[in-house]
Amino acid sequence: MSQTEPLDQDPVFQLKGSMLAITVLELARNDLESLDRQLAAKVAQAPNFFSNAPLVLALDKLPASEGSVDLPGLMRICRQHGLRTLAIRASRIEDIAAAIAVDLPVLPPSGARERPLDPHEGTVVKKPEKPPEPTIKPTKIITSPVRGGQQIYAQGCDLVVISSVSPGAELLADGNIHVYGAMRGRVLAGVKGDTKARIFCQQMTAELVSIAGHYKVSEDLRRDPLWGAGVQVSLSGDVLNIIRL
Repeated sequence: MSQTEPLDQDPVFQLKGSMLAITVLELARNDLESLDRQLAAKVAQAPNFFSNAPLVLALDKLPASEGSVDLPGLMRICRQHGLRTLAIRASRIEDIAAAIAVDLPVLPPSGARERPLDPHEGTVVKKPEKPPEPTIKPTKIITSPVRGGQQIYAQGCDLVVISSVSPGAELLADGNIHVYGAMRGRVLAGVKGDTKARIFCQQMTAELVSIAGHYKVSEDLRRDPLWGAGVQVSLSGDVLNIIRL
């Protein structure tokens, strides 16, 4: 047995089907000068799209009255504009003979419906970026009394309570807190670190007030001369300031 026989038994190629994107140039008239001008204008719209693009010349829709096509001249015009002719599609005898003469494959006429090619198609169009959501959302408004054990959180916005807040209740907001009534319970503004947040109330009798993590409990608040009054609470450095409204 020859040493080359096992090698000869190994396949050196495979034939596979493929759906390749090939441009079809369908000629409607036998006018190479007009074709040259119009093709140049089309390629100028998207030169990268047409650069070295594989091409099938479709001559099967040409009327018989148009006469024979200068196939080498047609291929030369296409090549000047970056298109490489792979084959022609033809039904007229003279076109088929011209293709055979230049050793160009001939495809049968196509019965498939083909859509016009847009050179800009497939270009990635960048969608307009969605504008970022505002940091502060519309104010959260509570119109009923806040009961003991109830917790209300205004995420990304201010909180307004148009009533009283009972002991054991808890108000939290990323922004400011307004209480138009007796403010008991625990009230925490700027819970995500907003040091400019403030607390406003008509009657301060809270168990705890806090801004951006800095707080005072009821024992400290009761010693303040404004206990039970309408006040504004703000943060200066690490110190909570309580002033009269």
